[in-house]
Amino acid sequence: MPNLSAAIDAADAGPAARETRPRSAVSAGVGIVGLIGLFSYLLIARYAPEIAAFLGIDWGGRGRMDGPVSAIASVLACGVPMVLWSLFVDKVHRNPSTGIDWSLRRPWRETLDISLTKLAGLWATWGLIALGYATMRYYWSGQYEFSMELLARVAPWLLLVSVPYMLWLDRRLVDPRDGCYAFGRWLIAPGAPVDGRAIGHHFRAWAVKGFFTAFMLSIVPGNFSSLVSVSMSEVLANPYMTGLWTINLLYLVDVHIATVGYILTLKPLDAHIRTANPYGMAWVAALICYPPFILMNGGPLDYQVGGADWGYWLAGHDTLMAVWGALLVGLIAVYAWATMAFGIRFSNLTHRGVITHGPYALTRHPAYISKNLSWWVGSLPFLVTSGGWVEGARNTALLALVSSVYYWRAKTEEKHLLADPAYQAYWSWAQKNALVPRLFAKLTGRSAPLIRLEPDSRVGPVA
Repeated sequence: MPNLSAAIDAADAGPAARETRPRSAVSAGVGIVGLIGLFSYLLIARYAPEIAAFLGIDWGGRGRMDGPVSAIASVLACGVPMVLWSLFVDKVHRNPSTGIDWSLRRPWRETLDISLTKLAGLWATWGLIALGYATMRYYWSGQYEFSMELLARVAPWLLLVSVPYMLWLDRRLVDPRDGCYAFGRWLIAPGAPVDGRAIGHHFRAWAVKGFFTAFMLSIVPGNFSSLVSVSMSEVLANPYMTGLWTINLLYLVDVHIATVGYILTLKPLDAHIRTANPYGMAWVAALICYPPFILMNGGPLDYQVGGADWGYWLAGHDTLMAVWGALLVGLIAVYAWATMAFGIRFSNLTHRGVITHGPYALTRHPAYISKNLSWWVGSLPFLVTSGGWVEGARNTALLALVSSVYYWRAKTEEKHLLADPAYQAYWSWAQKNALVPRLFAKLTGRSAPLIRLEPDSRVGPVA
């Protein structure tokens, strides 16, 4: 594993030492076809009455397709093309990293015990997640009600489908005895030796999936409905409304592709969770950015108290407002592009393959940089409608703390990913060749970051 001094020496070698960018685990085409599928469905949902009239279909008074069921259909419209592209164009199921050997056809009797043990572990894990949902009242109010109702409806089908899927997959896996197997064996064979580290990985991976899948599903309907239901005359009323609608459209891309990513953690798609972040500080840094643990909106790090956004401060200056809106749209576009680059592999706190294309060719953390810049540009925390300069200074300091949280998230993610030689190669390449690290090197006179967190050799990955 390269150390910091080696990285500095390599960066100092300059342009002559620049090498080819490491290959990305996901092709650009995956995100593009997902975007096409999503936007196609969005147009159908917006103009459903007009389309029905053109085709001679009696649409009645149903109006636009802006309900929660239609929102979930839009997730499918986004996800299905990405799956098809991954399988038939990129042929990801053939990647060695899937852990699958398609030439294997073990007899059923050889893997049946393994599969049944894994099913016990899987169903017990799902039961623990369901118990967590049921215990926390937070999940049964507000926007989370939709998530819980949807998951309750699909749960019996997941239980049913998991049986043939596990029986089929284990016959082809090079090593079917994974963390799920270890947990199942611990349950059904008390006292038997098990791999505790693998069980820890299994729980971390499913904790990520359980927490973030519920969150993503909860915000899909509202995000989708706001884009489908609003009239274009309202959108085009002024630069502020146009900017807001466009920003919401870009967040739609982020939300949908991320939702697909959290759902499709499947080995045949090479989208499984290789490792979940084993460092507690990484979980703290991530979870305080999401409900119910969020410290920003309404919490101690709320930087908008007594403030107003760019639309308020630039009202009456349409040209400046249009320029400001374009800047914000550009920043959010980079953020959405960063999510799109992951295709079906987006996920917080996990390693599911190293992404090096798109905005990741410019910086290692395009989403965090663009998101935080958009908050500074959009909220203008130093300007307030009440509380005077003291409140403005307080909001500015709090937003600086929020940005510091995201800086720490980036560092703890690197600490996790640097255990993989593939990410080491990408980190070193980016430090020498990517636009943002090179810019920072020129501005600061440092050829390597001030802080680089090395992974703990005692932890190690469990693939």
